[in-house]
Amino acid sequence: MRIPITGLGVVAPGAIGVDRFRELLDSGQTAIAPVDRFDTAGLRAHNAALVRDFKPRDFIAPMKMRRMNLLSRYGMAAAKLAVDDRGAALPDSTGVALGTSFGPVQTSVEYMQEYVEKGAALAPPQLFAESVANAPGSHIAIEHDLRGFNVTMTQRETSALGAAMYAAAQIVKGVVPTALIGGVEEINEMVFSVLDRVGALAHANGVIDECARPFDRRRNGFTIGEGSAVFVAEATPSKEPYGYFAGFGIARDTTASISDWGDDAGAVVAAMRAALDDAEIAADDVDAIYASANANVRADRVEARAIRALFGGSPPPVVATKGIFGEYAGAGSLQLAAALLAIRDQTLHKSVGFEEVDPELGIAATDNRQPTTINHILITSLAAGGGIVCAVLSREVA
Repeated sequence: MRIPITGLGVVAPGAIGVDRFRELLDSGQTAIAPVDRFDTAGLRAHNAALVRDFKPRDFIAPMKMRRMNLLSRYGMAAAKLAVDDRGAALPDSTGVALGTSFGPVQTSVEYMQEYVEKGAALAPPQLFAESVANAPGSHIAIEHDLRGFNVTMTQRETSALGAAMYAAAQIVKGVVPTALIGGVEEINEMVFSVLDRVGALAHANGVIDECARPFDRRRNGFTIGEGSAVFVAEATPSKEPYGYFAGFGIARDTTASISDWGDDAGAVVAAMRAALDDAEIAADDVDAIYASANANVRADRVEARAIRALFGGSPPPVVATKGIFGEYAGAGSLQLAAALLAIRDQTLHKSVGFEEVDPELGIAATDNRQPTTINHILITSLAAGGGIVCAVLSREVA
């Protein structure tokens, strides 16, 4: 499998557009900051990676925008940027595959409030239409007059890679010549509060400040983020590709609970090996790993064990990006976008938030920006609940 990626659109915390996103990655700074969208008083966590300075009117006609919630606006904007980046209109047979961890939770809350207060007959139907996870994908297809498949994956942290795997397979089969692939996520008070109350989020504890620390010895939870990244993938490239989807692998950790990660490193290894086999490369061919690591104690532990099991004592450089733009950010699509830019620019990014090696993990994530030769990147994505999706991005066709 070699599927060219010819367009990229990004709506990220701290960066709108590919150029600004590259600047954010190259800066080695985090986009995580105190939450000002809702009140976090009474919670342990107070930080998130919010999209700021986003002007939806720059991407969406006002009359259309009125019918869209924030989630749909993020997805629509990223899709427009991706199509513009490709430089030509898409064929009407193009498919759409998006991933989202939670979907439009805020809209669902608002609809149910209206339903309870006013009854079914008076609850706004517009809110109901926007309360489903596939609303962003539907808006994108309508806007660009796309008649191919329209699929939305909801598998927590693995949603974007799952969507990419599905769409790439359809292109290989000849079902569609082109697909818009990506992920989208929004931060809202309900999800933030629930994750805080179950102890999932990073927090200050009197010894350390509130910070996402992937693979770090002092990690105590992840920080959530939002945004969207959308890619144009096509069987025959219309321009010089950023890189290629080369392989995918999936597995399930059956030791995981519905709301936490497990400890079956063998399942993670199986997914990584499947992706390498699909890409027809060996472990020694991998030049870098863009890791799922989000600073959850269990998730980082099982991933580190799997990396050591597959690559031995000298793994390739490991980059952990979620200290920059948080977990769930675009349902993992921003992690994929970062890896794609690493291949294009031949530069690995700093793992923001990582400072101290955990002796139990034995993984030293990148501590600075590193120009280097990159032909293949392994991308890992582990979801609470046990889902595992891995992918290989490659620089060349073969």
